[in-house]
Amino acid sequence: MDRRTIVIVGILLAVLIPMWFIGLQGEPPSEEIEIDHSVSELRPLDGIVDTPNKLSPSQVGVIVWVALFGLVGVTAFFHRFMDQAARPTAETDTIITDGSGFMAPWIETEDRWITAYHPSSDAIEGLIAMGGLTVLTIIFAALFMGEYLTLARTQYFGLYAFGMFMSLTGLTVSYYAWFMPHVEVAERRDH
Repeated sequence: MDRRTIVIVGILLAVLIPMWFIGLQGEPPSEEIEIDHSVSELRPLDGIVDTPNKLSPSQVGVIVWVALFGLVGVTAFFHRFMDQAARPTAETDTIITDGSGFMAPWIETEDRWITAYHPSSDAIEGLIAMGGLTVLTIIFAALFMGEYLTLARTQYFGLYAFGMFMSLTGLTVSYYAWFMPHVEVAERRDH
């Protein structure tokens, strides 16, 4: 296993183990308030997965931190996947280096110069991916608004928000991968 991976996992465990211990303490029991089902058919706590009806603030904190760590991991994976899918390999790519026609006066100075320039691919796959992710973002946003406007049905907010934000992440990464040039710059530094 890579040393960097071990260090990252160690840091995550050092943070999460104390948080889980605190989260397991919970809150003192309290009386649950329920909807009278003989009067109303609303089930605001129903969802896809059975979950506890009440969480303590420390348990919510642990869940939020785990979700954020998961989001960082998913975003990093998505970024690497899209970068490998859209960037041409070294054998098929034309690399423009030092002074061969690429004009970038805001990048090139006496102490900084372009070592490699890979133009954007502008492939049709990028347009298809961005179009699909745009439609998916609109669908999740509409579902989110529909859930908000429907009386007492808020159990899918998290699912719809997750889908919307991951679609937006995919849009950003797709744009970067297919429609942005990749520029490598070397810089002289005095230490």
